[in-house]
Amino acid sequence: MPVTPVTMKTLSGGSVEVDAAALAKNIKGSMIAPTDSGYDEARTIWNAMIDKRPGLIVQCAGAADTRACVNFAREHDLLVSVRGAGHNIAGSSLSDGGLLIDHSLLRSVKVDTGASTVTVEPGATLGDVDAATLNSGLAVPVGINSTTGIAGLTLGGGFGWLSRKHGLTIDALLSADVVTADGQLIHASESEHADLFWALRGGGGNFGVVTSFTYRAYPVGPTLYCGLMVHMQSDAPAVLEHWREFVASAPDELAVWAVLRKAPPLPFLPEEVHGQDVLVLPFVWSGEVDAGEAAIAGMSGFGNPVGMHIGPMPFADFQQAFDPLLTPGARNYWKSHNFTSMSDRTIKTVLEYGATLPSDHSEIFIGQLGGAINRIPADATAYAHRDVEFVLNVHTRWEDASEDEKCVKWAREFFDASAADATGGVYVNFMPEDETDRTGSAFGPNMDRLIQVKEKYDPDNRFQRNQNIRPKSKA
Repeated sequence: MPVTPVTMKTLSGGSVEVDAAALAKNIKGSMIAPTDSGYDEARTIWNAMIDKRPGLIVQCAGAADTRACVNFAREHDLLVSVRGAGHNIAGSSLSDGGLLIDHSLLRSVKVDTGASTVTVEPGATLGDVDAATLNSGLAVPVGINSTTGIAGLTLGGGFGWLSRKHGLTIDALLSADVVTADGQLIHASESEHADLFWALRGGGGNFGVVTSFTYRAYPVGPTLYCGLMVHMQSDAPAVLEHWREFVASAPDELAVWAVLRKAPPLPFLPEEVHGQDVLVLPFVWSGEVDAGEAAIAGMSGFGNPVGMHIGPMPFADFQQAFDPLLTPGARNYWKSHNFTSMSDRTIKTVLEYGATLPSDHSEIFIGQLGGAINRIPADATAYAHRDVEFVLNVHTRWEDASEDEKCVKWAREFFDASAADATGGVYVNFMPEDETDRTGSAFGPNMDRLIQVKEKYDPDNRFQRNQNIRPKSKA
C-alpha cells in the first residue's frame, strides 16, 4: 500500500501531490499506485483501445470506502472516475492521473422472492444478476451480454431481450444509494430525492456514485423459448424485408434482432459456412414456452436458413450466447443511431456495409425496441427516447492496433451513410469516447432538466468522466 506522496491530476488539468497514506487509513479496501504490482491488471478494462493510467486506484470494500474517496478527491480537487465492471465502450471508468473509485469487487446480488425485488452492488455483472434471479423464476430486464456491468447499463437506460415486455432496466429501478459530490450517502427513489432518482435513470454517472441498486423483478423462466436463425447474406435483402414486416406486429413478448457479421464456428452451422457473411436473427419469446414455436413460426419458416438453433432453453444460458464474441482484450469502436422505423434506404445501406465489414470480428446489429419501453412518457425518466423502435449499432471490433485507422474510418463512413432516416438521437451507452459533440442528442428534450439536477448535486462537475452534463457555471 503506497505511503509516499503521489502526483495526481486535478479537475482543472493541473497536478498536485497528495498523501496517499491519508486516504489509505480511511478505507478497508485495497489501494494500488502506478508503482505497485497488479497496477496494470487493475487498470485494464474491456475495450483495449482505452489505455489510461490513473494516479491511484482504490478497490472499494463498501460504501464507506466510496465516501472516503469522494471526500479525499474533493479536498484535493482531484479528477475522479468510477469503475463498475469496466465494460463501457468509451472507457469512462479510467482517467490519466485521476483517482479511480473501483467497485469491481462489489458484486453481491440479494433477491427477495417474497417482495420480488433484487438489490445489487455496483460491481456486479449481468451474469451475476441472472445467476441470482433466474433460478427463482424472476428476472430484471437487462442487456444481452453477461459480462456487461449492471451499474453502467442501468445509468444509461438498459435494454435487452425482455425490454419489450417489461421495459428498460431503469423502468424496473426502485431506488439507489448514492454518494454525492459533498460526500453524503443518500437514498434516491420516487419519494426521496426524486429529482436525483429521475436523473439517474438514463443520465449516466453525472450526479454521484451509486453504491447500491434495488430493482423490481418480474416472473420470467427460468426456461424460455429462444434461439438463432442464420441466413446467408446473399438472402439478406428478402429476409430483412420480411423481418421488418414480421416485427411490426409482434407482441411484446417477442424480440427479434438482426445481426450482420461473419459466421462464427457455431456447432449447428455447416463447416463451409464458418467465416462467411451471414445474417443472424436472434430472438427471445418471453411468453408461455409452449406458445413459442407458433409465435416465431412466421419468421423461422421463411426463406432458406443455413442453420437454426431454436427451442426451450435456460434463459441464463441464452444470456451468455454472445459472450464468446465480446470477450475482453479486443479493440472496439462503436457508432449508433436510433430509428422509429427501418426504411428501405436504411436497410439498403445496412446491406451494403454488411458486405464490407472491416474485420472478422465486426458486426452490425439492429436491436428491436418498442413495446413496454414506449408506453412510458419521454419526460418520466432522464432517458428520453421513448419513440424508438430500432437501435442500429455499428460494432467495429479488431485485434491489432495497426488496423485502428481502417476500422474507425469504416465505422464513421457507415454511420454517416445510415444517418438520413435516423431520429438524430443516440443511446448514451453506445457512444464512443470521441462523441462528446452528441451529448445533447443522447439526452434530447430532457437536457435542461438534467442540467438543473447537475447544478444541485454536482455544481463543480466533479463527476465528469462520462458523457458529461456540464453545470451552467462550468459550461
